[in-house]
Amino acid sequence: MSGNGVQDPVGVAVVGLGYWGPNLVRNLHEVSGAEVVLACDRHEGALDAIARRYPAIPRTTELEEVLNDPAVDAVALATPVSTHHALALSALMAGKHVFVEKPLAASSAQALELIQTATQRGLVLMPGHTFLYSPPVRMIHDVIVSGELGEIYFISTSRVNLGIHQPDVSVVWDLGPHDFSILRYWLGERPSTVAALTRGCLTPNTPDVAFIHLVFDSGTIANVEIAWLAPSKLRRTTIVGSEKMVVYDDTSNEPVRIFDSGAQLQNPQTFGEYQLTYRTGDIVSPKVEVTEPLALQFQDFCAAIRDGTEPRSSAALGLDVVTITEAVDRSLGLDGRPVDVESKQLQIGEDAGRRLAPSRTAAG
Repeated sequence: MSGNGVQDPVGVAVVGLGYWGPNLVRNLHEVSGAEVVLACDRHEGALDAIARRYPAIPRTTELEEVLNDPAVDAVALATPVSTHHALALSALMAGKHVFVEKPLAASSAQALELIQTATQRGLVLMPGHTFLYSPPVRMIHDVIVSGELGEIYFISTSRVNLGIHQPDVSVVWDLGPHDFSILRYWLGERPSTVAALTRGCLTPNTPDVAFIHLVFDSGTIANVEIAWLAPSKLRRTTIVGSEKMVVYDDTSNEPVRIFDSGAQLQNPQTFGEYQLTYRTGDIVSPKVEVTEPLALQFQDFCAAIRDGTEPRSSAALGLDVVTITEAVDRSLGLDGRPVDVESKQLQIGEDAGRRLAPSRTAAG
């Protein structure tokens, strides 16, 4: 905090300036509570691209320079999944708060180690589940929590496009965490079992399409369809409740539509005679604010560092997402048979998340 009572911005170093890193730089540059104090990448070409747009931001090819710089309060990682654990652990051990792009790590064991290290050092560890900061996703969360939809029967999601094939992960680890994090946020619970089918259409050992079935203890079931191979981009989710239904289309000008529609059983007039009545009411398309999720995400990250609050995209939620993704892989190893989602490890992660009481001074 400065002498006039105004808090200093959080000094952030962005590590990894390939496909997604420049978006982090841009949003952090525009967030009032943050300041990009260093940009880091092994490739000079990536640094040159940042220099052309943000010439005042210092640049380096050496991670050690980031870790040793006292102006760096936090590190934002936008690097391949296989590097998340090592880089995040190094930053935490250097006393830096850490934001790491989804998923939090390549395994639940790695994620647990990161959470425990952050907890012991009083540091913020936040996975970048950006869709949790999407205004339509937040609106649907509030509608579900309010009880307006009634009991949630099932959720069906499609996230497909003719997309970028990642070199180090399957489509499950690339796109799955988006929907797993959204479902976890909306329903407030992780699934109890998962079953999955995939195929590697272009590269036999790297699945590029997956169909994933999830069962929750509340009775809700969900089906997640993800693919790098599709003729057009589709991000569409249908939520069916006992009272109302919702269609969320992230590519539409009306991203949220609430249907006052449903069906119910009438009391039988005679033994064994059951009749359904259907209700088709109004369709409401509420106004959704237009705010970039990345900016809201980094505002939450900086608030967690300054005020000790838990971010919406918490480390515990990130651990849940990793554990769900691991369960999908186990199901695939059993030819798609249902498997239980591990709970013991998740409980440890949730406890660790609750124990987090970060402060900026802890990183000093």
